[in-house]
Amino acid sequence: MSNKRFENQVAVVTGAGRGIGEAIAKSLAAEGAKIAVVSRTEANSAKVAADINAATPGAAKPYAVDVADFDAVQKTGDQILADFGRCDILVNNAGVTRDTLAMRMSSDDWDTVLQTNLKGAFNFTRAVLRAMVKQRSGRIINIGSVSGLMGLAGQANYAASKAGLIGMTKSIAREIASRGITANVVAPGFIETDMTAVLNEEVRKGALAQIPVSRFGATADIAAAVSFLCSPDASYITGQVLAVDGGMSM
Repeated sequence: MSNKRFENQVAVVTGAGRGIGEAIAKSLAAEGAKIAVVSRTEANSAKVAADINAATPGAAKPYAVDVADFDAVQKTGDQILADFGRCDILVNNAGVTRDTLAMRMSSDDWDTVLQTNLKGAFNFTRAVLRAMVKQRSGRIINIGSVSGLMGLAGQANYAASKAGLIGMTKSIAREIASRGITANVVAPGFIETDMTAVLNEEVRKGALAQIPVSRFGATADIAAAVSFLCSPDASYITGQVLAVDGGMSM
């Protein structure tokens, strides 16, 4: 008997081409899940799928799609279900930022962030939810942000998208609870990724001053929280927000 928590399960991870999404995909794969690696670019999804398959041959397939495109996502969802036969875990991680003060923010800055971060999560949920309902089992994890809990200057669009994700998750959690499906949010704080690597020293110092544990998190911290919420140990947890932020938003 395998002690891998996700043996014979299929996980769809969006924004899995790098950073937090890549860490989540690899973590779930290490515990036995087969992975649909979704990224906007073919190159990124193919690279992560190849890494996973090098460790466990045949465990991953790459998919390239813009999560903001409803019709394209439904087609990709159909393809994933045809390829794997089921979907047990959906991790909506794809996200973008267009940071600037509200008085300077363009309509395009607003729309791009909301379409990717919020509508994109709805699009993929819509694409696999019917399959989960038929199975009467499933886990949906939406990757939020500390910004959606407390608001950060220069992130009106990003904070709105992540706060919206919380409301959407709670509503969906109520709709599907009787079908054995849970939906939760993991809200990262400042995590060491490509996104935070571009912050200048002054911004980093300012961020660290707001974090009680006095350090940025690692992508593995987020992957561990996601794995817990996907596991049988979390079967009685739904509609919740788990902040993994070193205490920043408490």
